[in-house]
Amino acid sequence: MRNSLKVMCGNVQIGGGAPVSIQSMTNTKTEQADKTVEQILRLEEAGCEIIRAAVPDIKSALAFEHIKSKIHIPLVADIHFDYRLAVAAIESGADKVRINPGNIGDDDRLYKVVDSAKKHDIPIRVGINSGSLEKSILEKYNGVTAEGLAESALNNINRIKKMDYDNIVVSIKSSDIQMNYDAHRILADKTDCPFHIGITESGTVNSGKTKSAAGLGALLLSGIGDTLRVSLTGDPVREVRYAKDILKACGKRQFGINFISCPTCGRTRVDLEKIAMKIEELTADKGKNITVAIMGCEVNGPGEAREADCGIAFGKDRAAVFRKGEIFATENTENAVKTLLEVIDKI
Repeated sequence: MRNSLKVMCGNVQIGGGAPVSIQSMTNTKTEQADKTVEQILRLEEAGCEIIRAAVPDIKSALAFEHIKSKIHIPLVADIHFDYRLAVAAIESGADKVRINPGNIGDDDRLYKVVDSAKKHDIPIRVGINSGSLEKSILEKYNGVTAEGLAESALNNINRIKKMDYDNIVVSIKSSDIQMNYDAHRILADKTDCPFHIGITESGTVNSGKTKSAAGLGALLLSGIGDTLRVSLTGDPVREVRYAKDILKACGKRQFGINFISCPTCGRTRVDLEKIAMKIEELTADKGKNITVAIMGCEVNGPGEAREADCGIAFGKDRAAVFRKGEIFATENTENAVKTLLEVIDKI
């Protein structure tokens, strides 16, 4: 596990050994404060822990004060090009500001952002994307490369540190999964800033969740990543749900019940997909840190699911309910499902 500095974004710790936090970004017009609040509240309910909003104009920056007063998670300002919008958002209550120093401008403009962040004691996220690398970096590496992404990030981190400020989170994002991974591995040994990880412009729910699982999973299993966003086209609530799935699959966070089920085969005599989805749906609100196995035949369960806290294995007209690998009830399919649900409630 990579050691990173502790940074506080509102009341959420990033880095320093804290659990990997989940972020998303609103897609409402930020200046329409009430609509933005409505979306953030839905994101909170889904499990979002930090939320970012675009600040393309001064109305959006000034809306931060109202938005922040109505929500319960840290609010991050996403800034491009105009340093004055960053300062205005910070003064309106932003808990963190995301900038690409390369498109903010010269050191005088960058200093104004750093000075405001310092006065309000909030972190700056240095965001480097493959689509916004400096011309000098592109020329040096003959295009966008992992080495160029890492070098740009390190250069801009150092620009801020020279202004006597080290309250920094860094993100380097590419839609190319291999490049994204390589850039993080290069940078990981060169800075102790916490990493915000993601796959930029990953795509729709169908393609984006696959790219995000591959890209973020590889980083997380390498010990890289202090906070993350899954970027998907559409409703950001789905970003939060997939982020939770990825963190759970990588063993980094536990969100409710961990379900395992077999892929089915010719031995399966029930509609296992339908049954498994029904059990998941009926237990969705149970915040239990347990593993439940749903198996299609006596071969896969309970034998192959022996480590599960409890589970069910379906045979011909009958199903066995088991706990810690030991069968304690054999009933018809409908009653067996009810018994399993009762067991889950009692654990």
